[in-house]
Amino acid sequence: MSSLQPVPIPERALALSDDLRLAFKRLMRSMQRDGGEMEAHVSLMQYMLLALIQEQPGIGVAALARLQNVRGPTVSAQVKSLEEAGLVERVPDAQDRRRSGLQLSGAGAQALDTLRARRRDVMARRIARLTPEQMDALAAAMQPLMELGQP
Repeated sequence: MSSLQPVPIPERALALSDDLRLAFKRLMRSMQRDGGEMEAHVSLMQYMLLALIQEQPGIGVAALARLQNVRGPTVSAQVKSLEEAGLVERVPDAQDRRRSGLQLSGAGAQALDTLRARRRDVMARRIARLTPEQMDALAAAMQPLMELGQP
């Protein structure tokens, strides 16, 4: 049996990890506060579910729960609220009629577009307050941040 030792994590990586987690936590809180509930009274969790349903039409509640790393009953309750608001519809599965999937209704697609535009505007206003040098630094960080988001 081989005795592979885990590769030590450099101190700089640990420090950046802590700083990044704090920055993301603050950013998420500000997004929730500034754009958390819109005209359609859609929470951040519901917004993320709408986006996933749009990306993967026909997705089921269990798959949504796995993708969000949230318990099934929690997602089920959120989906029920979205259905009652007329933003999501259940559609029968073509291969298995016992199963149904989810898709956005016309109102759901419109609400998601509105929410995205509002969140984009809120973020753009915050970015506009940065100095040109800070904007350059943020632009330079985008590629590494995108890479961190990959599995």
